[in-house]
Amino acid sequence: MIALAGACLALTAGSAADARRDTRHAPQSRTYGSSSDEYYTARSGNRVHRPIRAARAPAGASAQCRDGSWSFSENRRGTCSHHGGVARWL
Repeated sequence: MIALAGACLALTAGSAADARRDTRHAPQSRTYGSSSDEYYTARSGNRVHRPIRAARAPAGASAQCRDGSWSFSENRRGTCSHHGGVARWL
């Protein structure tokens, strides 16, 4: 019983550590730029800019997030999910 509890604890700790290392969907508060890490590959296979902060809507933005950042998402599902949701669609 103790071995089983220890194994479960080890699995839980490992999963939490893996989740902390996974930064694919981490909130982004970057400024507009062209670094390759500021993009992600959408399900369509297209390269899409991660949400950014800017005073006004940058070219190609599809939505403004509730935290004030701008999203370039290709579809509505998951847009601004780590930025408080969508404030308005463009």
